[in-house]
Amino acid sequence: MTKLTKNKKLALEKVDQKKSYTIEDATKLVKEISTTKFDASVDIDIRLGVDPRKANQMVRGVVTLPHGTGKQTRVLVLCTPDKEEEARKAGADHVGLDDYINKIKEGWTDIDVIITTPNVMGKVGALGRVLGPRGLMPNPKSGTVTMDIGKAVTEVKAGKIDFKVDRYGIIHTTVGKVSFTPEQLVDNVKEFVSTVMKLKPSAAKGAYVKSVFLSSTMSPGIRIEPKSLEV
Repeated sequence: MTKLTKNKKLALEKVDQKKSYTIEDATKLVKEISTTKFDASVDIDIRLGVDPRKANQMVRGVVTLPHGTGKQTRVLVLCTPDKEEEARKAGADHVGLDDYINKIKEGWTDIDVIITTPNVMGKVGALGRVLGPRGLMPNPKSGTVTMDIGKAVTEVKAGKIDFKVDRYGIIHTTVGKVSFTPEQLVDNVKEFVSTVMKLKPSAAKGAYVKSVFLSSTMSPGIRIEPKSLEV
């Protein structure tokens, strides 16, 4: 059995596991119980009443958080030479095509998002076995396959995130950093949850949102009262 550290024990004492907190109280508490020496991520977990094994109950979408995620997103743009300057001006970290495709085939995946144009998807598609399991495969639905490379890069750098429900019916993503103010975290969480709410599949029966938890890196989860998330 893992021994609880002093900080972990103090954090657990501050969080009432049987209580549902308002989002305002939860964002203050998550900052209070974070004991890491680095600027920890603040994550949200939403358990949905859907069956992801059924195509008509898959929940997937994109959202741009008002205050970003606080994370430096590393962007690779795979494109033809005529789009390279546009990508660099927008702030892409890596730009190119064949050289990067070969690097990825050799196992390099030191990026967070890949953006590409439709005319090179034939080459990018061959990387599916490497990119797919890591969630890096570009997708038109998430805006990462587009001719408007500059806009796509700018949005991703500003905090646009792609999310989808996992096989257990849970959506997990980062909504900020512990260094954010409680108000910034509230704004980000409400924007994210409202986006998820709009994606409720018509085939889903019963309660759509079963539970919502907020946590920081290595902290216990804080249950949130769903009504407090209404915009």
